[in-house]
Amino acid sequence: MKIFVYNYREFDEAEYFQKFSEKYDVEMGICTDAPTLENARLAEGYEYISIITSKIDSELMERFHELGVKMISTRTVGYDHVDISAARRLGIHVSNVSYSPECVADYTVMLMLMSIRKMKRIMQREEINDFSLPGIQGRELPNFTVGVLGTGRIGQAVIRDLSGFGCRIYAYDKYENESVKKRASYTDLDMICRECDLITLHMPLLEDNYHLIDGEALAKMKDGVVIINTARGGLIDTRALIEGIESGKVGAAGLDVIEDEFGMYYYDRKSDVLGKRDLYILRGFPNVIVTPHMAFYTDQAVSDMVRHSIESCLLHAEGKEDPWTVV
Repeated sequence: MKIFVYNYREFDEAEYFQKFSEKYDVEMGICTDAPTLENARLAEGYEYISIITSKIDSELMERFHELGVKMISTRTVGYDHVDISAARRLGIHVSNVSYSPECVADYTVMLMLMSIRKMKRIMQREEINDFSLPGIQGRELPNFTVGVLGTGRIGQAVIRDLSGFGCRIYAYDKYENESVKKRASYTDLDMICRECDLITLHMPLLEDNYHLIDGEALAKMKDGVVIINTARGGLIDTRALIEGIESGKVGAAGLDVIEDEFGMYYYDRKSDVLGKRDLYILRGFPNVIVTPHMAFYTDQAVSDMVRHSIESCLLHAEGKEDPWTVV
């Protein structure tokens, strides 16, 4: 079997691609760049391609279809960067991957603790030998009522971890999970907005939850609410969030994702002028932590992402049930 791999990373993925391609007898084509109309021709002769968080719009999907590509596997849990309607129209199958939920769950709890303990400002002061106390008094997590939006594998892991801190936990999801009910109470979004001191997001980005946290939702929240997002940037209306931070409605935020991040993260852009005004604004606040979509990034997760992408293509080629099928 042949798979063409875009966004191939020598420094972390190579050992796993070598390991699993040998294990499954897969012939690989490799491109370290993201797929574009210019380099799409490299995939000619390959029915299966593997990507990461790179934009696959309808025009690029059309090009891959012309080249005979039958399936696109994204080595990510989220797949909002892929034009699913175009894939469906052209008959191209799309799959995602899964990985240990612990990586994002750990990172989420870390952002929670850093946010409520004002760690950004503490670290900034320490760098200039400012060891004063005013303005850096934190709060304790057991005193928080936490709302978890999305109770898939990652949301469940976060709820499990938070239960160890003694938090009161509310959960919101279209599909309730019985195991979650042992540690959290399901309720609606309005209730979570009104009652929770901290809200954390763990949903895929879909049409019906785009800007789930908008100005209207923020207005219902407690003054000083803490918001954590390690899911997808489009779940939050960034302009509304900025206004909430400036007004004091939002007391702190920990953001591993932001809107319109495609083409920016995972590259060295330190000498570039980025057209991301909202990012500069968010990073300027003393009570906002912004990290570059790193919550997933552990050795176990990278291994899982590569292995599941290869296995997904193999299962489709063999006509077997593929647990990672999107379309």
